[in-house]
Amino acid sequence: MGKKQKINSDLGRALIKDRFGGPKARKFVGDKSMLHTTEVQDGYDWGRLNLQSVTEESSFQEFLATAELAGTEFQAEKLNIKFINPKVNVGLLTEEEKRAVNESQEKNRELITIPRRPAWTKDMGADELDQNEREHFLTWRRTLADLQEKQGVLLTPFEKNLEFWRQLWRVIERSDVIVQIVDARNPLLFRCDDLEKYVTEVSKDKLNLILINKADFLTSEQRQFWADYFSSLGVHVVFFSAITVPTSAEIEESSSENEECEDESSEEEEHVEKSLADLHKSVQKLEHAVECSAQEINRISKKIEEMLDEQPQISNSSAILSRDGLIEFFKTFHKGERVTKNLSTIGLVGYPNVGKSSTINALLCAKKVSVSATPGKTKHFQTLFLDDDLLLCDCPGLVMPSFVYTKAEMIINGILPIDQMRDHVPPINLITSLIPRHIFEDKYGLMLPLPMECEDQNRGPTAEELLNAYGYNRGFMTSNGQPDNPRAARYILKDFVNGKLLYSHAPPGVDQNIYHTWPKRQRLVKANRVLPPQEARAIRSLRATPQDIDKTFFNLQSNGAHVKGKSTEILSGSSSNGNVENSKPWKQENRHKNKNKREKLRKLYIHLDKH
Repeated sequence: MGKKQKINSDLGRALIKDRFGGPKARKFVGDKSMLHTTEVQDGYDWGRLNLQSVTEESSFQEFLATAELAGTEFQAEKLNIKFINPKVNVGLLTEEEKRAVNESQEKNRELITIPRRPAWTKDMGADELDQNEREHFLTWRRTLADLQEKQGVLLTPFEKNLEFWRQLWRVIERSDVIVQIVDARNPLLFRCDDLEKYVTEVSKDKLNLILINKADFLTSEQRQFWADYFSSLGVHVVFFSAITVPTSAEIEESSSENEECEDESSEEEEHVEKSLADLHKSVQKLEHAVECSAQEINRISKKIEEMLDEQPQISNSSAILSRDGLIEFFKTFHKGERVTKNLSTIGLVGYPNVGKSSTINALLCAKKVSVSATPGKTKHFQTLFLDDDLLLCDCPGLVMPSFVYTKAEMIINGILPIDQMRDHVPPINLITSLIPRHIFEDKYGLMLPLPMECEDQNRGPTAEELLNAYGYNRGFMTSNGQPDNPRAARYILKDFVNGKLLYSHAPPGVDQNIYHTWPKRQRLVKANRVLPPQEARAIRSLRATPQDIDKTFFNLQSNGAHVKGKSTEILSGSSSNGNVENSKPWKQENRHKNKNKREKLRKLYIHLDKH
């Protein structure tokens, strides 16, 4: 038999070298211009950069980003360690803590700004412009970092990627109307006051508008509260819903209200013109009359000035605009000088996951922009023609710096991604503090454990109680038979963000109990409800109950005599017919048993099911 020939392994060696070959096997960047974002043209090229929104970084990642922006070296500082007790309401602030936070926020509210684009000219080079933008951006980040360290205030995890702020600058420069899209359930959290100031700083001809999206979550009374609030501030606001389409009756009602508003405004203009004409005639009479005194002339002239200085007050409507109504509003809202002649450019700006892309798709009646439940789906701004004289400019979602009580507040409002959260207990505790107990029981069909005797009977469920009951009810169990709380928390948080668990914040000056009322309990609750033993063990909290303490205290072992050896004697006083029990009842010896036999797990752990 001949010698075996060596098998050719060139294919396997080539695959290993391609996979683990080191730097030489890496792919080569064909387009060198893609390495410098200042040379990238607007439009499609921005999509090739694969930008990622950065709102939350670890200490190490933040250190590297800061060092890269500054171009210098830094020394790491050790952070303080904070111990969190999981048995208390983690993530909730007391009334005193909230009061202190409110005072600190009002004191430093003017210091919360967004980065401005530095002044530039056409004669500046790309490198010089890029360096100026990086320096201004780094100075802005250092200012906010000093504010957090010295004043002790908590800010939202704002956007730390300079490329996303460059997108915002370009959208503001190109647009005639900057529309801030906010969530109807908490509009003030998503509104940025400094953005409105920056728009007026760029050009006085640009206008600001607030579009309250997801308005179908609010009732007509709740929408009227917000319309009156923004009218008192002098801010234009419109209501819209990208998901639900209003019926014909609602469209006619909204159109009739708009016609009434237009009629009222036309009547006011006629009244003002008539009063001005009358005053002008009186001035002419006074000029020709020599007998009039100087005091009378001064009095009438002051009256004329007051009439000329008067401006019409903003009156916002609480009706939900339809698609055609919103398009017509965009066309007629801006009446000044435009950036592009004969073209109105509407810039859509807002936080992630407020519905900017859904609004554009609803206006275009087609899916032109990709939509995702994860915040930060849009990576670069894009322009879309809605009509020959109307252009939409969609800006990527930006988490702007603002005051917030806790990070859990940002998670339940959909600003931070739910799938990327590291601690699920604070957001669930915040939700249970906002929504009463019977809403969870009616919505999910749960039977939550009642408070203990020493606790407040009207308190809401804790995060552990809610997650244990929800996880057991849905079958979300771990390998050791316990409810999977992190998985259950993600489902509940997504229901809250999507509006299945609805909670709306009231505007300032309005009582929350009057603004948002809860429906009555739908399921009847028995007075002495008893959970099945297996479910009671699964949803049981880790806290020790009074029943557990009593059971441990009174469960004393009975006295007895234990005799060692085969021969035993009957103790005096005991029955002669009684049999002495085995001194080790837990040890069941069987000499003929096969010790290597694999038993079923349900037999090995049968003692866990005993109750």
